[in-house]
Amino acid sequence: MASIVRAIPGRTPQGPGPGAASPSFPSPAPVLGHGEAEEEEDNEQEPAEIHLCVLWTSGFLGIAYYDTSDSTIHFMPDAPDHESLKLLQRVLDEINPRSIVTSAKQDENMAQFLGKLASQEHKEPKRPEIIFLPSVDFGLEISKQRLLSGNYAFIPDSMTTTEKILFLSSVIPFDCLLTVRALGGLLKFLGRRRIGVELEDYNVSVPILGFKKFVLTHLVSIDQDTYSVLQIFKSESHPSVYKVASGLKEGLSLFGILNRCRCKWGEKLLRLWFTRPTLDLGELNSRLDVIQFFLLPQNLDMAQMLHRLLGHIKNVPLILKRMKLSHTKASDWQVLYKTVYSALGLRDACRSLPQAIQLFQDIAQEFSDDLHHIASLIGKVVDFEGSLAENRFTVLPNIDPDIDEKKRRLMGLPSFLTEVARKELENLDSRIPSCSVIYIPLIGFLLSIPRLPSMVEASDFEIEGLDFMFLSEEKLHYRSARTKELDALLGDLHCDIRDQETLWMYQLQCQVLARAAVLSRVLDLASRLDVLLALASAARDYGYSRPRYSPQLLGVRIQNGRHPLMELCARTFVPNSAECGGDRGRVKVITGPNSSGKSIYLKQVGLITFMALVGSFVPAEEAEIGAVDAIFTRIHSCESISLGLSTFMLDLNQQVAKAVNNATKQSLVLIDEFGKGTNTVDGLALLAAVLRHWLALGPMCPHIFVATNFLSLVQLQLLPQGPLVQYLTMETCEDGDDLVFFYQVCEGIAKASHASHTAAQAGLPDQLLTRGKEVSDLIRSGKPIKPVKELLKEKQMENCQMLVDKFLKLDLEDPNLDLDLFMSQEVLPAATAIL
Repeated sequence: MASIVRAIPGRTPQGPGPGAASPSFPSPAPVLGHGEAEEEEDNEQEPAEIHLCVLWTSGFLGIAYYDTSDSTIHFMPDAPDHESLKLLQRVLDEINPRSIVTSAKQDENMAQFLGKLASQEHKEPKRPEIIFLPSVDFGLEISKQRLLSGNYAFIPDSMTTTEKILFLSSVIPFDCLLTVRALGGLLKFLGRRRIGVELEDYNVSVPILGFKKFVLTHLVSIDQDTYSVLQIFKSESHPSVYKVASGLKEGLSLFGILNRCRCKWGEKLLRLWFTRPTLDLGELNSRLDVIQFFLLPQNLDMAQMLHRLLGHIKNVPLILKRMKLSHTKASDWQVLYKTVYSALGLRDACRSLPQAIQLFQDIAQEFSDDLHHIASLIGKVVDFEGSLAENRFTVLPNIDPDIDEKKRRLMGLPSFLTEVARKELENLDSRIPSCSVIYIPLIGFLLSIPRLPSMVEASDFEIEGLDFMFLSEEKLHYRSARTKELDALLGDLHCDIRDQETLWMYQLQCQVLARAAVLSRVLDLASRLDVLLALASAARDYGYSRPRYSPQLLGVRIQNGRHPLMELCARTFVPNSAECGGDRGRVKVITGPNSSGKSIYLKQVGLITFMALVGSFVPAEEAEIGAVDAIFTRIHSCESISLGLSTFMLDLNQQVAKAVNNATKQSLVLIDEFGKGTNTVDGLALLAAVLRHWLALGPMCPHIFVATNFLSLVQLQLLPQGPLVQYLTMETCEDGDDLVFFYQVCEGIAKASHASHTAAQAGLPDQLLTRGKEVSDLIRSGKPIKPVKELLKEKQMENCQMLVDKFLKLDLEDPNLDLDLFMSQEVLPAATAIL
């Protein structure tokens, strides 16, 4: 039964997935009778159906699907995807679903994507059926309840509810909220459609024989725990007092030291590469080729010039979206103009670079003359200074003669209106000291006079020959015969000019939107160039080298590797090598004192492997990476202890359980201090059981690095002897009473934990160290441990004083005092502690 629920990347309908293990020799085919052969042939002709459930929210995908061929639910942990949903398209191409289930409440991009699929439903090859369920069916809590309350054939009836929850938690990533919601929606759909059990009684549920993690071809599976403990990402609160509530910044992390991107879309792409490591050797080597080119000393100036140009590449999709909605801002035109001209600079620079590198060739060819056309139009039409000053789109002079004439008339209005006001004043009552003629868009020309003290009631506002309009800021506004003539003569100049300039803006927008495809391609290629320039800059500063890829090597080889973060914090750093491949040393057991570098070594192996799978240069003299399909990491982190001991241990054991259920022979598993914080015997037994489980797989065993302080694992020979196990230790040297750490990995087994030496280096008082050594000796000799007499006397005196204080506080005159209760609950327990 265990083999049914192992959550390994299983096969897809097209064939084995990346995690499916293929045997080294074919299995003998069973001999079938005539009737059996016909039945087998009929069964083979039944097409397998796949029903996919997908959600896309805030740039992340949650995917789960049901395969009728093996009655198994496959899921893909939350994964980032571009607005064009390229990752989702890859999933559809790979699994070819019969139906797609999603929420009726969708983002615009997802709705457009599904609309295109629906429009091709009756074409060949047949497209999937699109099924919308109410958004309430995808609620997080209700989805969790469906998952935990499901009737699964692979879970024994003898399991308690708690055991069932723990088991499912080791297989299903409940921390991936979108995936959980997708799984819940899929279960709802299966129950409603009754897939595979349409003709059965209603009490017969859809068979679910297992949950498996689904990994796309060439993608490497890495869980969120690994990202956290390896410090690939690390968010910290922003130090600014204005961002205390929600502001986050990247702390000391691998992403933080490699992110030297100049544009936001480059940073976004780098994060996407980090969340989607790949085994596509063509893609990885193409990235490394660009990095290596810019690391050449003669290309440093070119790299810096390209980096400056990339700083002007802005958020083009947002601007295009505003154009489609006619919400374009005045500043958008200047931003777009700089972006396009910077893209032309990138094109011209890349045309002078070696065209053998695909990225340079793509930029040189795909940054077409449409960019020059867009830049030329914007530069000739848009008045950037005027647009920013008036906060609206304005055109340059000599573009439209009609607009120019109206603007000239508008500019001459102030002096003309002054003359009109002087003539109007001559015809007004002598009590009116002054007046002015103003122009208000959409209303027209008005005569404005100050309100006199005698004008109290509304009837006082009436002036012969003038039409009262309104009172504003102690100014009375009227229409006169002359202002009416001005309205007829000059019209609404402001509105006319705006309308005509808006028409020009609309025409210019149409020209830009017609070339939106080239602008989107500019952003894709520019962000890719930005990322690779950033990685090249980091590789130059930190002395990284190019990794090599070997599909035949099932594992990794690292020569003199360094921890990319620790080497920036330590004064000196000792490089270490690592090698795992073939059928020898697949399980490496590392022992040594605390603070000797075991955890750093494990993280170093994981980080170097991860960087190579991203397409970055790595901190090592040499690195050769094989077909690593997943990285699972469980490394002790002090920050997690705040969760509470029971929760902490539960989380750590679940992390190992995920590795046990998901790891394949191509997986890299890093385990540190497994069993810490629990009973020594239980922790040791669990560690030995997990390692023996993997060793029993033989050649299918994952590549495992395990660091432990359980020396009994070796001393009691709890692991089977053989070539699969290799024992390593951190080299140390005793110099009198001092213990010197060399931080160097070597073959061998640590003979002692040297806990007292480590505690002394940590600064613990000598009194505690002496007592610790005394207790340790008593445990080894099997003698009882007695409390220290001085400490015991001090404790007795404290208890006596507390008891005396309780007696002194008694009020013997209190009628409610119960002396028997006081003696039983207060005196006797205290006396027992004293004696």
